[in-house]
Amino acid sequence: MATLGWEVLRAMPRRPFQVRECIQQAWFFASVTILPTALVAIPFGAVIAMQLGSLTQQIGAQSFTGAASALAILQQASPLITALLVAGAGGSAMCADIGARTIREEIDALEVLGISPIQRLIVPRVIGAVLVALLLNGMVSVVGVLGGYFFNVILQGGTPGAYLASFNALAQLPDLWISEFKALLYGFVAGIVAAYRGLNPAGGPKGVGDAVNQAVVITFLLLFLINLVLTGIYLQLVPPKGL
Repeated sequence: MATLGWEVLRAMPRRPFQVRECIQQAWFFASVTILPTALVAIPFGAVIAMQLGSLTQQIGAQSFTGAASALAILQQASPLITALLVAGAGGSAMCADIGARTIREEIDALEVLGISPIQRLIVPRVIGAVLVALLLNGMVSVVGVLGGYFFNVILQGGTPGAYLASFNALAQLPDLWISEFKALLYGFVAGIVAAYRGLNPAGGPKGVGDAVNQAVVITFLLLFLINLVLTGIYLQLVPPKGL
């Protein structure tokens, strides 16, 4: 799998670049993930805001509800929601497509014709997954923060000024960069895992179905591990913003 990832990185700048295929794959990923991602982001942001709002009321720190909930959504929830939807909806479809091509021996036919299946099929799909993950992460961040703002102000009686002021006081630009970097890496990993399992299914249609299930599970495990490592590194390298 690591070798496939390296080969995809090497093949990305090579010509001919499959622009049309890349656009089609990005549109496909977006079409199957935008609505589910938005529907997940709203309750996720609301749950975080209500839980933190209740906690800050108990300790008398209601003014920091906005900063805590927004930073939690921006740094952790947005990239993970994006990755899970990209891997679960788009990655599974990508794995099934490549797996079906593999058992029909289309991949072998491309190699016989002298066409690299990695450059022709895998690279456009991985680039599409990365682009959609970056864009969806921004959408989830906005939707999640707005959902948290609405539920905190409307349902819990918080003040809009305190919510926004605390967020402005504690949030910083590197929080957005680490969120986007996580989304980029998650999209790449989801695409590579889906491609690897699609290129190596067991025999027959049942093998393709098993490969899709394995791709989703492996991707989820890798994403949570990568999130742990990146969060630990970020918290050590970037100092928190003081009041």
